[in-house]
Amino acid sequence: MHRPLGAQISHMLKSRGVEVIFGIPGVHNQEMYRGIEEAGITHVLARHEQGAGFMADGYARASGRPGVAYVITGPGLCNIMTPLGQAYSDSVPVLVISSCLDETAARKGQLHQMKDQRAAADAVCDWSLEAKTAQAAYELIDRALSGFELTRPRPKHIQVPIDVLCAQAPPAPPVPLSAAPAVLPPDISLAPFLRARKPLFVFGGGAKEAGHTARDVTRRLGAASFMTYAGRGICAPDDPLCFGSMLARPDSEKVIADADLVVAVGTELAETDLWRKELGATGDFVRVDIDPGACAQPDALNICCDADVFLSWLAQQAEGHQPDTLWSSQEVAATRARWRGEIAAERPGVLPVVEALQQVMPEDVMIFSDMTQFAYAAKEVWDMASPGQWHHPYGFGTLGYATPAAIGGAIARRGQHTMAIIGDYGFHYTMQELGVAVELELSVPILVWDNARLGEIEDSMVRAQIAPNAVVARNPDFCKLAEAFGARSASPATLEALQDAVRAAFDAQGPTLIHVASDIAL
Repeated sequence: MHRPLGAQISHMLKSRGVEVIFGIPGVHNQEMYRGIEEAGITHVLARHEQGAGFMADGYARASGRPGVAYVITGPGLCNIMTPLGQAYSDSVPVLVISSCLDETAARKGQLHQMKDQRAAADAVCDWSLEAKTAQAAYELIDRALSGFELTRPRPKHIQVPIDVLCAQAPPAPPVPLSAAPAVLPPDISLAPFLRARKPLFVFGGGAKEAGHTARDVTRRLGAASFMTYAGRGICAPDDPLCFGSMLARPDSEKVIADADLVVAVGTELAETDLWRKELGATGDFVRVDIDPGACAQPDALNICCDADVFLSWLAQQAEGHQPDTLWSSQEVAATRARWRGEIAAERPGVLPVVEALQQVMPEDVMIFSDMTQFAYAAKEVWDMASPGQWHHPYGFGTLGYATPAAIGGAIARRGQHTMAIIGDYGFHYTMQELGVAVELELSVPILVWDNARLGEIEDSMVRAQIAPNAVVARNPDFCKLAEAFGARSASPATLEALQDAVRAAFDAQGPTLIHVASDIAL
C-alpha cells in the first residue's frame, strides 16, 4: 500500500526490529510522525535534541540494538551533533534521520536553513547522506543497519527532503538476508601465544561481547590482563592476574614493558585509554580489531577480525596447554593496592563513597556516568562483574551525558536496575530531561556529585600555575529543582544515609535525584 514516505520509513524500521524512536517533532519532519503509532513503535519525546541523542546512545549501549532518533532540519540536527560525536568516539550504533530543505542554492532565508546540513553532520558521523528518493531512503537505512552489524558500529545520519517525505511511496523492500559473520584470517600462527612466558592481554570495549571467552583464554595461557575503561567486566573481579582498568596509572607502562607478548583486543589504545602517548610494549605485539583502520600497527601482528571469533579460536587452540607463567598473583595484588592508594590520594574522599555504593548495588545494575571527578576515580577502582555494565562518554568527553543516557538505558531494560552518576555542573547541561524520566516513571537514581565547582578544571589550572578562574558557578537547590519536575529527592549527610537513599530510589516509582556533597561525612 502506498503511503507518504515518512510513514513508510517508520514501518520499515519496525520490520527491522526498531521498537523505540527518540526525538522531537517539528513542522519540517512531521511526516515522519505520521506512521509511528500505526507501525507500533514507541516514541520518546525528549526535551532537547541533545537529550534525544544521548537517550538513543544509552538505549543502544544497554540493548545492543541501534538507537534511532528523529530530528528536524537545521537546529534540530545541530543540537544532536554532540551526541553523534560521542557515539562516533565510543563506537555506538545510533541512526539519526532528519528532514532537510528541498533546495538551498537558489532560495535563501528559509526556515531552519543551513549552508550545508549534510556536511555538518558528516563531521561527527561515520557517514551522512541525503536520500532524494524513496528507494534511496530504503537503501540507506538498510546500509546503516547492516553496517552496525558488520563493521565498527559508528553513528549514521540520513536526511530526506521535506517534499520527498510527503510524497506517496511504495512499501520498503523485504528485510535483507543477514550477512555472513566475520571470519578469522587463515594464516595466523599460534606460536607467539604458546611460547610466551609472560603474556598480557589488553581488552577494550570492542571485546565486551566475548567476556566469557576472554576469561577462558587468559586462564589457559596463564596471561595477565588489563581492561580499558570501556572493557571493564571482561575479566572477572577475582582474577588474580588481572590489573583491572588501571592502564592510566603512570607506571603501568613498566608492567606492560615486562610482558614478552602483548595482545590488544578490541581497543584503539587511544589517549583516553592510556593518558600517555605509548602503551609501552617491548615484546611481541598483536592487535585484534574489527576496524581495518586500526589494524595498521607497524611492527605488530595485525588481525582484522571480530574479537569473539579470534578469542574462540585461541581458546580452542590453547585447550590442554599447560602454561608456565612467570606472572605472580602476589605482585599483581600488591601493584593494584599501590595504585588504589594513589587514586585515593589524588581524589580525596571519593573512594569511601565508591565503596559504600558498591555495597548496595544490585547485581544487574547498569551505570551511566558523566565527566565528573567522582566517575574518574570510580572507573579505575570499581570492578564490574560483567562487561557492558558501566557506560561513560570516554573519547569525545561530553558533559550532560549521564542523565539522558540512563533514561535511554532504563527504557531498554525495563524491570532491571539503572543508575546515573553526574557532576553538579554537568547536570545543568541536560537537567530538563529529568521531566522525561518523571513522565515515563523510570525508577532511576540520579546521583549528583556536588563539589560546587568545575573541580577537575580548577585542579588542572593550579597544576599549570594558572590562577583558577571561571570554575565556580552558583548551583540551585538540586532537591527543590527535582521536586519541581515531579521527581523524588534526597540529600544524605552520611554514607549510611546515602545507601538508604539509593535502595529507596531503586524501589521508587519514578526517578530520584540524590544530591551528594563532596564533603559528605565519611
